[in-house]
Amino acid sequence: MKQLVIAEKPSVGRDIARVLGCQKKGDGYLEGKDYVVTWGLGHLVELQNPEDYHKKYKEWKDEDLPIMPQELKTMVIPQTGHQYRVVKGLIWRKDVEKIVIATDAGREGELVARWILKQAENRKPCLRLWISSVTDKAIREGFSHLRDAREYDSLYAAAVSRAEADWLVGINATRALTCRYNAQLSCGRVQTPTLAMIAAREEAIRNFKPQPYYTLQAVTEQVTFRWKDRRSGSGRISSRERAQQIQEKVEGGELTVVSVNRKKKKTAAPLLYDLTELQREADRRYGYSAKETLNLMQSLYEKHKVLTYPRTDSRYLTPDLTGTLKERLDACRVGPYKAMASRLMTGSFSGRLKFVDASKVSDHHAIIPTEEPPILMQMTAGERRIYDLVVRRFFAVMLPDFEYEETVLEAEAGGELFTASGRTVLAPGWKEVYTEIGEDREESQEDEEAKVQNLPRLEKGVKLKVRSVKVLEGRTKPPARFRESTLLSAMENPVNYMESGDKAKAKTLIQTGGLGTVATRADIIEKLFSSFLLEKKGQEIYTTSKARQLLTLVPEDLKKPELTADWETRLLEISRGKMKRERFMKEIRDYTEELLREIRTQEGSFRHENMTNKKCPQCGKRLLAVNGKNAKLLVCQDRNCGYRETVSRTSNARCPVCHKRMELYGNGDQASFTCSCGYKEKLSKFKERRQKEGAGVTKKDVARYLAKQKKEEQEPLNNAFAAALQGICLEDLPKGGRS
Repeated sequence: MKQLVIAEKPSVGRDIARVLGCQKKGDGYLEGKDYVVTWGLGHLVELQNPEDYHKKYKEWKDEDLPIMPQELKTMVIPQTGHQYRVVKGLIWRKDVEKIVIATDAGREGELVARWILKQAENRKPCLRLWISSVTDKAIREGFSHLRDAREYDSLYAAAVSRAEADWLVGINATRALTCRYNAQLSCGRVQTPTLAMIAAREEAIRNFKPQPYYTLQAVTEQVTFRWKDRRSGSGRISSRERAQQIQEKVEGGELTVVSVNRKKKKTAAPLLYDLTELQREADRRYGYSAKETLNLMQSLYEKHKVLTYPRTDSRYLTPDLTGTLKERLDACRVGPYKAMASRLMTGSFSGRLKFVDASKVSDHHAIIPTEEPPILMQMTAGERRIYDLVVRRFFAVMLPDFEYEETVLEAEAGGELFTASGRTVLAPGWKEVYTEIGEDREESQEDEEAKVQNLPRLEKGVKLKVRSVKVLEGRTKPPARFRESTLLSAMENPVNYMESGDKAKAKTLIQTGGLGTVATRADIIEKLFSSFLLEKKGQEIYTTSKARQLLTLVPEDLKKPELTADWETRLLEISRGKMKRERFMKEIRDYTEELLREIRTQEGSFRHENMTNKKCPQCGKRLLAVNGKNAKLLVCQDRNCGYRETVSRTSNARCPVCHKRMELYGNGDQASFTCSCGYKEKLSKFKERRQKEGAGVTKKDVARYLAKQKKEEQEPLNNAFAAALQGICLEDLPKGGRS
């Protein structure tokens, strides 16, 4: 008799199969003497749609709300139906006596497996594999300590409670808003607070009143000093008159050095990447969206197999991985990484390593290279960049600290205090890894000057002739607008946007990872763009008129991070067996009805402020002009129609005058590029010019691009919207879940 092992993803399934000696390939599974290993594709099963309970729910009507089936049922996801049938067939095989659940060690991983088993009506005993990494050693140890799956029943109860609660609240609140205001309005436990955070930042920017300030710079032959207030330590002066008085007092005189403070300092390498930090870094360096980075990581993980599991929120490794470090370094000995990897391989990994801590690893360890040597020539430019970030960070944590000597000089003139600081590198340490691409951190003006100023060896009492004193004027700046990297940070730690100030809830939000998960945040942001609630100008994110109106119509609770904190507190109690799932679901049903009453009775209206005079060719209603993430479109105002057409799309073609990206208008022979600087060029002329320059766009490239554009035009507007509402959950999980 055999045991059937169900993994969450094909890649993990293949790793487990290799360790268990399962070499015989089947359709969607691998088989050996004692085990059969199969897998999901993330979620294979999800909650049914409203129309699956009754055909009347196909039409959105307020009188049909609330939609509250006594029991929420599951269904097979059509796109992954084939793999589900494979798994079900293996579950019912007569030579399979036990099931081993080997999905991710966490709440969502438990849900993936349990829903499959429930849908397949499994009656066989189940065991649970609980491991935080998929190294050979971890898999072997995990299988030698399999546990009864019933020990995780409470975790499953919490997982299914979260999914059902999101369904009930999400379906009903979204339909109520949409029916009340006859517009495509959706809300969610994660997406709505995220939208509210962006709106709050915009409000702070609008209300910000810049204040002028002044700084003083005293230049000597050897050193440039800055004025410093003796009491506050600030270098800013609020009054121009005061600044000019100090200038007159010091100009033409001498600065006497009153103190010389030299300190040797060390800076450790930054931690390894989790997905959120990698997404932030890719946005800062290359302007990649969170979704782009995740897709590139997924390709490097699944296709090239050169990086470990991407959807992780851990920045440390487990001790069992230390034995594989040299093998991973050996795999990295290619191209620009060869010399550094070879050098690091001579080191020892037997002692205590700062980046190894099992207590700080949750479901998966940090993102690092695998033991698979990369073939760099087969990677796209984007894949190379992401791989480069991960490899350099992997090298950096193995190198010594960056060591430097920081010197701070204090000098006096006319009773006023001036300071100058500089830095001398003693040992480059981990920063040696970044010499080729430079450091990418935001530094203040003072940091920059401290870094570049090379201070002479001066001693206390030395007098320096003042050559000039400059009064520099500045203005206080408003908070920066969100870009994807900073929005990810805010979602990860939304405590600053809590109105209640409740410390217990704040602690819960931090412990549970904030709004969304590392696996879902990119999709949440994309959904806000595809629903035309957000738009981009350069790399900065703006709310649309639709979003601002939506936030005035959505019940207050759904805009607050506290809702997630409340739910997570109770879900944690369910997972620990301290609270009954039935009690939580009763509260959720009551809360759903309360939300509906609030939506139905509140005063408010929704008005399309982007109406055009062009009529929809399908229903005759006027079209709306909207800005997609990378395109300008005309869409039908009727949510049941769904017509849309692309007006223009931001291309990768650069303007020959100002070198900005140009927009492509029209189709076929009539297509033309337009730049914000005023430059215009027909597509045919553009191709001719590029061919002459030796970097022509081929006919195949253009045909592929225009075919893609045409296909997108034919798709209904509410594709993403409809997909979001089919089995919607307020955490806005993609169908793959934490895959």
